[in-house]
Order: sequence, then structure tokens, then C-alpha cells
Amino acid sequence: MKFQVLAVSALSCVASASSVGRKELEAPTAYDALDVFRRATAQAPNGYAPEPVDCPSTKPSIRTANGLSSEEKSWLQKRRPNTVQPMKEFLARLDIKNFNASAYIEKHKSNATALPNIGIAFSGGGYRAMLNGGGAFAAFDSRTPGSTGAGQLGGLLQSSTYIAGLSGGGWLLGSIYANNFTSIQNIIDRNGNGDIWQLSNSIFVGPKDGGLQILSQADYYKNLVDTVTSKEESPGTFNVSLTDFWARALAFQFVNATDGGPAFTWSSIQDDDDFKNANNPFPLLVAIERNPGETLISTSATNIEFNPYEMGSYDPTLYGFAPLKYLGSNFTSGQIPNGEQCVRGFDNAGFIMGTSSSLFNQVLLNIGTQDVPAIINNAIQGILTRIADNDDDIADYTPNPFLGFNGRENPSADVSRLTLVDGGEDLQNLPLIPLIQPQRKVDVVFAVDSSADTVEPMNPVSAENWPNGTSLVATFQRTTNRTMQNGTAFPYIPDVNTIVNFGFNNRPAFFGCDANNLTTNASSPIIVYLPNAPYVFLSNTSTFDKLAYSDEERNAMLTNGYNIATMANSTLSGYEDWSTCVGCAIISRSLTRTGTQVPAACKSCFTKYCWNGTLATDTPAPYFPEMKLAAIKIQNGVESGCYFSLFLDLKK
Repeated sequence: MKFQVLAVSALSCVASASSVGRKELEAPTAYDALDVFRRATAQAPNGYAPEPVDCPSTKPSIRTANGLSSEEKSWLQKRRPNTVQPMKEFLARLDIKNFNASAYIEKHKSNATALPNIGIAFSGGGYRAMLNGGGAFAAFDSRTPGSTGAGQLGGLLQSSTYIAGLSGGGWLLGSIYANNFTSIQNIIDRNGNGDIWQLSNSIFVGPKDGGLQILSQADYYKNLVDTVTSKEESPGTFNVSLTDFWARALAFQFVNATDGGPAFTWSSIQDDDDFKNANNPFPLLVAIERNPGETLISTSATNIEFNPYEMGSYDPTLYGFAPLKYLGSNFTSGQIPNGEQCVRGFDNAGFIMGTSSSLFNQVLLNIGTQDVPAIINNAIQGILTRIADNDDDIADYTPNPFLGFNGRENPSADVSRLTLVDGGEDLQNLPLIPLIQPQRKVDVVFAVDSSADTVEPMNPVSAENWPNGTSLVATFQRTTNRTMQNGTAFPYIPDVNTIVNFGFNNRPAFFGCDANNLTTNASSPIIVYLPNAPYVFLSNTSTFDKLAYSDEERNAMLTNGYNIATMANSTLSGYEDWSTCVGCAIISRSLTRTGTQVPAACKSCFTKYCWNGTLATDTPAPYFPEMKLAAIKIQNGVESGCYFSLFLDLKK
């Protein structure tokens, strides 16, 4: 059996069998040989259940967040040089007139502080965000067939240093990093029952039998119950919440291992040779802390990041990081008491993804209305009744790793239970806070926004589930809060009405082009804002009501996201300069640091794409976006329309 994937011209809609866009591969038949498709590994000693183990010779401890971790610093010393060659090739293809971008990078290659430092951010928004963001990820990835042609952006991913996601954007990154830094193309090629991103069965039903997933529906639910119960019954003080069930279910869809890899950990990424050699960007997942007694989340909530080494926050309300590999250990005032063991396995890969998307716990509250076996339904409901109603949306991190730490500022310093919630509950649905930390010195962030801002009662007369810049506004407002700012800077962002009235919610826009016009004197990246809009498909699917996607719908969503990132490979009318202007955004801060004159082509780009500070605060007209290109139409499960690259399984 062979799968044939063809690139299809965006303009002609005729399949091309050229060597650039064509790829054939053998469909795998021995799924136990797919270890090469994995990156995270089964390092937990007892499956999903945290387990006491002997501590290493140097006991883990909580560090103060007065800089990057030593591990991240060491990693960066490898990563920055690794971006030089991809960046030279990428920028050269973007063809900035009268500017030799390749020679510029070559000239400064030995000085990492002079080189452009690129970050990418993928918003939350459930499967809509995962798939829309996945299309952009594919567009940025030079491994995608055809992505390095004229007007394309393949190579931006390989040139980047950091990449962040939350909620649905976190599922995207989790799927990539837990599976050997696989490509979107590879995920789609491996298209059999039981493979990851097979979304035609909702999370209530469980995966179709096949591949590594061989459980019946009844066994699937029993597996969820048994694994969560094993955590609750482990020796130690481990609480379970709805997030544990949600996380285990997510893992079946996103972790390419039997039963969703219950022993796969997020910290195991740090031990992968490819990550240790810094061959790909540094992944960051985001959640936020809900303080004791809180029900509403403000933008002053503590922003929690998870990376392969640590979890914690640079916010003054915490200002500390815990070693991720040893979460679940009894850290008291930053130290593990003498005579106590360490704990391994708490940082389950699915649980970290589930923590960042805990808002979806309410989906599981509807399990009683689903067609599931009564005995399994009763078992799950029996456990759920022990969880307080006001904790439905939390992920429980008991024992609190920050107990007794930073007692003057940390609102959870005196409680044994740390509760985290979905990273977008404070309206910052784009994970920008980790990328604007001054220690990371990021120059430009490509912000792919798949938020559902246009929902009642905010905008009842407009089409629902499109972004309107709310997340950008929320992050801007947070960085003007002296209590939470902590040295971070951000471009000035206009109000939502201005964003919509100028059409920045429907097309790309740059914010922060003037490095001297920021919220503080600190350095801030340029934000390249890429909002979800209908290019070839109505990609405003519901966050909570749309929990299953046919392969055709999935592929159409991916293709729409690809178009958003590339402006139809720079062929969309009026955006023929798009790829060039992406290059200008990337080098802008670097040009300032090196005292290099800005090319005329870039000045034109900044005039065209940068917000110039003008306001238009009147209530905008109702928003019903029109399709920008020929639409992909799905009829009886078969697509028709214009595809830009890949995602077409033409024959089996």
C-alpha cells in the first residue's frame, strides 16, 4: 500500500506531479517499529502513577528566577549557531531587494547577539487552533514538500530559537515534540486508524482500533479510569482532577505510543539527542495559576511556563522554577528535606498538555450524556463526585512545589496545593509572556491567533469564533502593570475596535516596528500578527462543540492555516511582497543593533504592514469575513478546491 501526496497549484487547482511537490512512501505495517517516530520517552518508573525514587547526588531544588536556567543557557550556546545556515538560506530566498541577507548573516555569524532571534507563538482554541496553527507550522517548516519555493516560508521554523503554545496550540507542539519532532506532513502521511491526529472519533468515543491503539471503547474508558486511579493511589500526596482524565484522553490522540504513552514524560525531551544538540526550537507550554479562593482570572495571574527542563514563572508573584523531572517531590522552602526521596513521573506528557488546556474539563462534565457503557460511566462519575465543583477547570499540582517559597509575594506559599488552569483564561490566548522575557532577547514573534473572540455577548451580530486581537490587547495591558511587568516590554497595541476597523483581524499586521516606541525602555520583539480568517475554508469551527473532524475537514483546516501564514505563497492580490516583508520583520532589530541601514524594500514593508499609531475607536461594523480564495468544498467526505501544498491523500 502506498500513499501519494501531491502539491497542487494555488492558482490553477491542477495536481502537479513535479519532483518538488511529490512524495511517495510505504505505509507502515509494523507499528511496533515506529520508535523512530517518538521523541519523548517512557521515563516514568510506574506508568501514569508518580513514584518515589532515589534522588540524584545533587538534590533538585527550586531556583530563583533571576535569569535563565543553566541548562537553557547551555542549550542556547548550541542553538544560536545552529540557526545560522538555515537563516542564510531562508532569508536569501525571500529576496530583499538591494540587500544581501545571506552575506549579512554570514558577516555576523560569530556574534549571536547580533543575529536575529526568532520566536513563534500558537494560540489556544481547541482543535481549531491545533489545525489552523498546524497549517502555519507546516508553512514555516522546510521539511514540508514545496515549502522552499518562491513566495514560501519554509525554513522559518529551522531558523527560530523559541516556539510557544497553549491549549490547542499546546496540543500542536505536544504532538510534534512527543513524536520525534515530527512534521505535519509525516503526521498526515501516517493516516491509519489509531494513528495520532485521527480525529474522526471524538474524545468521548476513543480512537479507532488500529496501529498502536487496540482498545475497544469500553476498554478505552476503563484504561482512563485505571490510570488516573493509579495516580490517586500512589504513595504520596497526589490529588487527581478532571484534568487527569482529559490529559489521558488527549494522549491517545497526540502521543504515538500504546495507550497514549502513560509513562511518557515531558522532561524526557531534554534527554533526546536531537534536542540536546539544539537542532530544533526550544518548546514552551503555558498555563496560569489560580490563586486560593479565586474564581475569576485577571491578567495579573501568575503566568506558568513548562519547558523541557523546568516549570515556573518569572512573574514577581512566584519568581521561581522547579525542575520538571522531579515534580511531585516534597519541595519545602525550595528544598527536599533530608531523608526524603525524590518523585518521578508526575510530568506526564499528556498531563502537561492537559494542564495548558484545562478549560476543556467542562467537556468531560458532559460524559453522562454520552453513549458510553454504564459501568464505565458510573466508575468515572464516582471519581468525579470527589472533585469540588469549583475545581472543575483546574489541574492539581499537589504537592505544591513552591510551598514556602518567596513567601512575601507568592499567594500559594502557605498552601500545599498548587492549582493551574488553562493558559488562555486571563484573555492572553497567545502565549507571548515567555517570549518577551528580557533574558531571552527575542527579536520577532510570529503570533498565529486562532482565538474565538467574536462570540456572544461580545459581538452577537458578527460571525462567531474569529479573533479580534483581544489577546494582544491583554498582553499589552499586562506589561503596563508595574506589579507584573518585571522588566518585560511590549509594543503599543490599539483597542479591539481599532484592530477590527483597520482590518488587522483579517490580514497580517506588524506591531512594534519602532524599537523606541515600546511600553518600557527594555527591548521588545516585533509582533507579526497572523489572525485566523477564511482563505480556502471556514476555519471558525467551534471550540467546544466541534470535537470530531473527518480527515477531509482536518486537511482543509491545515490548508487554510498554510495560506494564512504564506498569503497564498505571496500570490494573494495585494500581498505579493509578503515573503519579502517577513524577512524584513526578522532582520529589523538586528539591523538596529548592528547600525546597518534599513533597505528601501523594508521601509516600504513597514509602511504597509506596521500599525502607525492611528486610532479608530468607533464600534466596528458587523464582521462576516469573505473567502479570500477558491473554497475547499467538502461533499460526502471528499474535498474539492485549491490546495497549496500537501495534505491530499489521493490514493490508497
